[in-house]
Amino acid sequence: MVTASDRNCVVCASNELRLHLRVGGDAGPDGLIPSTDRFGTALSDIVRCQVCGHMQLLQFPSDDELTHAYGDAASEDYVEEADGQRATARSVLAQLERFASPGPILDLGCWTGYLLDEARSRGWEPVGIEPSAFASTFARDRLGLEVRTENLNQTVLPESHFRAAVMGDVIEHLTDPARALDRVRRTLEPNGVLCLMLPDAGSAVARRMGARWWSVLPTHVQYFTRSSLKALLERHGFNILQVTTQPKAFSVRYYLGRIGGYSPRVARALIRGAELTGVADRMWAPDFRDRMLVLARARP
Repeated sequence: MVTASDRNCVVCASNELRLHLRVGGDAGPDGLIPSTDRFGTALSDIVRCQVCGHMQLLQFPSDDELTHAYGDAASEDYVEEADGQRATARSVLAQLERFASPGPILDLGCWTGYLLDEARSRGWEPVGIEPSAFASTFARDRLGLEVRTENLNQTVLPESHFRAAVMGDVIEHLTDPARALDRVRRTLEPNGVLCLMLPDAGSAVARRMGARWWSVLPTHVQYFTRSSLKALLERHGFNILQVTTQPKAFSVRYYLGRIGGYSPRVARALIRGAELTGVADRMWAPDFRDRMLVLARARP
């Protein structure tokens, strides 16, 4: 077994980390982009905490490496899937609004801004932070949103201002998620609500697929389970309100194309079949129960 002796667990600070999956590799020719299909490859092998069960990379990339990579990240895939992105955003906002009425909302890592655009139409006052120049420019120029081209560690945010904050597919990319949660909590109103969406590394699908799980990706440095995320949130000033699954809506064509991460030939054949039967562009939101949506309230 390999011990990550130079790195403690980001959740419980234990140094009892043992090798979990041998998946170390590189990001590939396209770099750290959100639509990668390099399934089963991470920037380092994955270790598991023997105390709390959290999983993380054996060796983290530096913050400078990640800042540069995410600043350069660009992908048209999500722009082309706007209908599905908006449908997913409406579903998330409906869950959030069970616990918070519209007011100032912050989306950290907002990518192209579809969630913020949908939030604005529901009466929220949106602000976004996005390190990708490509995505943040799209959000500003195409959607007219207030989105800053910055990352969470750099940006200056008002304290006790936002009624809600969203981190969609963000916390699993952070080398220091505890510091991020502390920053977010300070930006929230007393009793403000945090909404997180991320892969569930403790799900049945993740456990069964192991190193071949489609959320084992070069962009991910943390692998949260429901229990490890709950423990981290509670240690950093949040009370859990709700935990549920969170399927994403994409076209059938998009989902079948992701199979290319396992077999490009099979993916092409399935897409061709979907085109011939007229369902390739139909929206689809399969729930594999390996993604979670977590809502938590900041303790005053």
